[in-house]
Amino acid sequence: MIALKYARNAALCLAPLLGLLAGLLGASALCAHQPEPLPALDFVPPAPGSYTLHRIMPAPDGRVLGIDGRSQPLSRYTRGQLTLLGFIYTTCVDPEGCPLAYRVFDALKAAIAATPALHGKVRFVTLSFDPARDTPEVMRRYAGSRAVDAGGGLRWYFLTTRSARELMPLVEGFGQDVRVTYDRSSGRARRELSHVLKVFLIDREGDIREIYSSLFLHPQTVLNDIETLLMEEGSRPSRATETKQSR
Repeated sequence: MIALKYARNAALCLAPLLGLLAGLLGASALCAHQPEPLPALDFVPPAPGSYTLHRIMPAPDGRVLGIDGRSQPLSRYTRGQLTLLGFIYTTCVDPEGCPLAYRVFDALKAAIAATPALHGKVRFVTLSFDPARDTPEVMRRYAGSRAVDAGGGLRWYFLTTRSARELMPLVEGFGQDVRVTYDRSSGRARRELSHVLKVFLIDREGDIREIYSSLFLHPQTVLNDIETLLMEEGSRPSRATETKQSR
């Protein structure tokens, strides 16, 4: 779906907001997780509103823990605003994996903070798939100041689960593949995890509208998709209104 979207629209112009992004991404590193600026795209993303993001599937629900240790339904973090959700584990060092997602989220956060029209309309969710090691306290340290709402235009939530039993329905529901490397000599799990990077864009009603791989996960593509969904919301009634009108 992603490749077709860009193949059809490669000749379209960028939104004005991308000029702001170019300055942000060309600046010095934004955080410890971003040692160098993100590379430029080698294609022109389609302009916001020039394409449709179809509903792929509802985002699954289950119990998660915030950095305060409180248990909440995941739906608390995937309804009511546009949500960008990514799975990570805090010990990941693959440059095309979790650190890449962190860098993209950081760049997006800076761009949204500088765009008042987007304030209060987008949230980020970083969810660990390593509950054995990524406790709420570990996630709090991993989040640092990003988990604090300092008037930057969005909230960024760092979540984990109590156990693999609570985690697996979420991993399977999102279609996030996770593999554990085994020690050949003993046959026991070595606790080395690997996964294909996926980030999910979820609309206000909890439907997944785009799934990004490392190839297409870039602030420019995600911002255009966010603006596209906001433009769509402005041109149609909400699902609740549609249901009431059909009665």
